[in-house]
Formats: sequence, structure tokens, C-alpha cells
Amino acid sequence: MARPRQFDEEEAVRAARDQFWAVGYHGTSIDDLSAATGLGRGSLYAAFGGKRALFLRALDSYDSDALGAWRTALGGPGPALPLLERHVRDVAEDITRDVERRGCMMARSAAELSSVDEGVAERTAAVVRGLHSALRGCIVRAQAEGSLAADADADSLAGLLLAVLRGLEALGKAGAAPEVVGGAAEQALALLPRVATDDRAAGATSSTGA
Repeated sequence: MARPRQFDEEEAVRAARDQFWAVGYHGTSIDDLSAATGLGRGSLYAAFGGKRALFLRALDSYDSDALGAWRTALGGPGPALPLLERHVRDVAEDITRDVERRGCMMARSAAELSSVDEGVAERTAAVVRGLHSALRGCIVRAQAEGSLAADADADSLAGLLLAVLRGLEALGKAGAAPEVVGGAAEQALALLPRVATDDRAAGATSSTGA
């Protein structure tokens, strides 16, 4: 009868994730992973099947957390437009607080591996679709609530904001000043096709037949 593992597998994945995130896939050795997780080489191979398999588990963990955070932020209760504005500003603020310039593990992994590793490329594409979907859903809600123009292309607006937010991460990683990152975020929000308060009030009055 096999003996149960004497370690927390998810905790080991998180430790490996931090290691890969800090120095990348190629910059991480099995010995680095052993030191980070506290597991011997044999235990690492037995539990995860090797460096690449552990890396993909770590990347999945990061992607799940990142996508979940976006969905929670953009799909929360309350009017959609303030949620969208807050999310864009929060992302910009997180970037300016990243003094170690670790950036996004998904972006780093894509740059390092997606051209040579189909598994990484597929994961990156799936997460990008998920981020776009979360933005689009919030934009559609704002349109239904009358705060964004109903005739605006929600797909294109979501793509624009996603491009800006991913670009802000690249700016932060390159050492751009906080005011540059924050200013770009505000400019992106200013481009949203808002419906003026007076127009919304007029539309509400018209819909009641007054």
C-alpha cells in the first residue's frame, strides 16, 4: 500500500510559482525548485513528473488566480461603469506598486516560451480570451444600464482596454514613472463612449411615456 504524501501539494505549487515568476522557466533549475518547495529531487519528480509539468501547474495556478480576480472585480454588484473604472485604476496602481518589476507571470511565460511550447501558448490564449470576456461583459452591462453608448462595439472596446492594460504592465516593467502609467489609464477611460447624465434622464423619461 502506497504511503500518503507528507506535504501540501498546492503549497508546493505556489512556492514553485513564485520561483518561476521571479526568474523564469529557463532561469529555474530543479535544485532551485527543491530549495523553494523544500522537496527533494526525487519527491519533485514523483509528485509532479518533472520541471515542465510543475511549471505548467504553477502557470495554471497563476492564470486561475489572475482570471478569477478580474471576473470578481468586473462582475461584482453595483453599476457596471464604476466597476470598470475602478478595475482599470486598480490595475494601474498595482503596476506602480510592483517595485520588483516582476510584472505578469503569464506575460513573462508567453514571451519566454509560447513560440516553442504549445502548452504555454494555448494557456496564454485561453487566459487572454477570458480577460477579454470579463471586460466585454462589464461593458455590455454598462450599455444596458445606459451609462455607455448602446451602439458602441463592446468587443472592440474590450479589446482596446485589454490592450491598454497589458501595455501598462509592459510600461511598468520597463520602469515608466507612476504618473505615466496612471495617466495612460485615465486617458483610456476618457475614450469610453459615455452617455451624458442629461441624455440618460431624457431616455428614462421617454421610456415612461411622459
